[in-house]
Amino acid sequence: MFALDFPVDGSREKAVEGRRAAEAERKARIFSTRSRVMGVDLSTLDQQVEERQLQRDAERQREKAFGHLRSSQDRAQLEQDREEQENLSAINSDLAQYWATHQRVEDSRDADLICYQQGASKFTIPEDELGPSSMQVFLGEDAEASQRRREQIVTTERELQAQKQDAESRRTKEKRIEDLVMKTLVHQDLRAVELEAQEEECRRAVRMALSNYNHALAAERTETLREQHRKEEGQSLAEMGHMVTSDILTECPEAAERGQGRVLTDRWRGMTPQQLSAIYREREEQRLRGQKQQETERAREAAWDLEQMSLARRGEEVERKERELQRDRKIELDQCNMRLAREQQAHQEYLDKKLYTNKPSGDYFNQFNTTSR
Repeated sequence: MFALDFPVDGSREKAVEGRRAAEAERKARIFSTRSRVMGVDLSTLDQQVEERQLQRDAERQREKAFGHLRSSQDRAQLEQDREEQENLSAINSDLAQYWATHQRVEDSRDADLICYQQGASKFTIPEDELGPSSMQVFLGEDAEASQRRREQIVTTERELQAQKQDAESRRTKEKRIEDLVMKTLVHQDLRAVELEAQEEECRRAVRMALSNYNHALAAERTETLREQHRKEEGQSLAEMGHMVTSDILTECPEAAERGQGRVLTDRWRGMTPQQLSAIYREREEQRLRGQKQQETERAREAAWDLEQMSLARRGEEVERKERELQRDRKIELDQCNMRLAREQQAHQEYLDKKLYTNKPSGDYFNQFNTTSR
């Protein structure tokens, strides 16, 4: 027979491995405590997520504001450094100019002791007339110091001239800017003066209109008061005439009884003796009736107090009997509870010692929930 080496088919093993991986993933998803816990408050979680997003947005806005503030402070610091550098440059240039003008080396007191200064050249003697011990320039010394010094002086003068021109141009520019600012301020002042004049004119017109309106109101009020005064004078004269001709000043007793069933109070001059005696009799009768009514009330209250006392005694007797009955019921209930407790304890001992003697082990519980199916 021929030995044939067929290729091994691994599709079945791959399928088995795939099913095992799917089963492991399913078990992890099903038995996950986080996934199977019920009662998750989704609204609260969404609110927490929204609050966290708002907090992040607020922090981002704050960082952006801080960035703008840092940028502005950096620009201000750079501007301040530039101004300080310019001030330092101006001070250095002024100091160099002062040195070059007022503190020159050739003007110092020791200028004649320096061999390469102009003051020492007056005392220089030609070398061919001097011996070996009177040498003016030794080996290694700078013989072209005077030429280099002159070139340095020329360079310094050129730099000073350039600095003067720069300072002049800067002063010219500053003066031009100052002139523009002054013109702007003058224009603003003139505009403010014009606006103030216009406002003053408007206020004057308003005051005139208000004054005319107040004059008209005052004239109208004066005329109204005059008319009211005339009307009050007429009413006063009419009332005085009526008072003089009426029964009030005549003191006529019969005038108070002309009211058709009622007394005219403005004309009444007091009660008669018959009316006063009738009032006194009625008041005495009312006093006697009130006294009798008070005696009746006191007798009724005394009877009511006796009835209340008897009811209270009967209530206390009923309460005493009710307490005795409740005490007997409590004793009976305690005895019944003790009997039930003994029966329950005996039943529990029967369950623990005789009925439930074969307790399940851990292997019995471990056989459940081992797969996702």
